[in-house]
Amino acid sequence: MNTINNSLKALACGMGALAITAVLSWTFVQSTSAAPAGAVPTVRMAKLTIQQRHVWFGQSQPAVLVD
Repeated sequence: MNTINNSLKALACGMGALAITAVLSWTFVQSTSAAPAGAVPTVRMAKLTIQQRHVWFGQSQPAVLVD
């Protein structure tokens, strides 16, 4: 009975590993594939976002160390 349990655990882990490998491989292929012929190239631009600082929490200016 113990041998059957170990075999089933190994089979389940192996199938899980194969499923994970297949999904990761497919997403890698999709993300690195070339655009289809005739597709219009798009320009990717960096987007800058500035996070608002809440000055009423803590210090509004950085601390200065003095000897």
